[in-house]
Amino acid sequence: MDDAPPERPAAAASLPAPLRRERALILLLLLALAAVSWLVLLRWEPGMEGEETLGPAMGLSPLLFLAVWVVMMVAMMFPTAAPMILMFTRVQAGKRVQGQAFVPTWVFVAGYLVVWIAFGALIYGVAIAAERAGQRSAWLSTNAPRLGGALIVLAGLYQVSPLKRACLAHCRTPLHFVLTRWREGYRGALEMGLRHGLYCLGCCWLLFAILLPLGLMNVGLMALITLLIFAEKSLPLSPYARVAASVALVAYGALILMYPSALPTAMGM
Repeated sequence: MDDAPPERPAAAASLPAPLRRERALILLLLLALAAVSWLVLLRWEPGMEGEETLGPAMGLSPLLFLAVWVVMMVAMMFPTAAPMILMFTRVQAGKRVQGQAFVPTWVFVAGYLVVWIAFGALIYGVAIAAERAGQRSAWLSTNAPRLGGALIVLAGLYQVSPLKRACLAHCRTPLHFVLTRWREGYRGALEMGLRHGLYCLGCCWLLFAILLPLGLMNVGLMALITLLIFAEKSLPLSPYARVAASVALVAYGALILMYPSALPTAMGM
């Protein structure tokens, strides 16, 4: 069957040295791409002074916005997605050793990125709609910081929601995902990447949505979100990290609801 799960990949620990080196190279490539993306974002930041006044979309065209978004996703999500990507690579390397048909890792990664690019397109649409609505409505323009505060409170509450926990359970257990969601062939690998991307999006979508009111190119905030996502997905203290983030976000959002000037981008609204 095309969707039969692979054999438990414990034997992959004894992969030949060339394939172990290949997995190490893939990890290094993921981290190198993330590092280069962070450098691009850091170089972009000095030129972004005052761009908050242009609104959430920063005055960017759709293609340029998506290009910036992809750089952000590579910087923030490749390190946190590395365990799942390496698990996929490990199983495919085992197939390769056994002389079976295998799929290169880039197919799985492509499916993963498609989900995040689609979400970036949605974020851009929301940003443009918010800008236009603010231009047409004095009330929305005046209360935009409070709406941003409400979004931050919502993000905090979502941190401890059942849906967040369910999605995070899949992201924290790469082996379980591979054994229960395996699909053969190129199409199957792409589907697996899409499915994992959806689980990952389910964990993190509101953490990225709050970048709209807080500043899309706020590199410091992006770094904090990346560390939080890594802690949630990979560290034993995951439940504590989620609760701590929930408390901090709800408290900060409530502060903005009471004092709109506490929002960093409020002066540009």
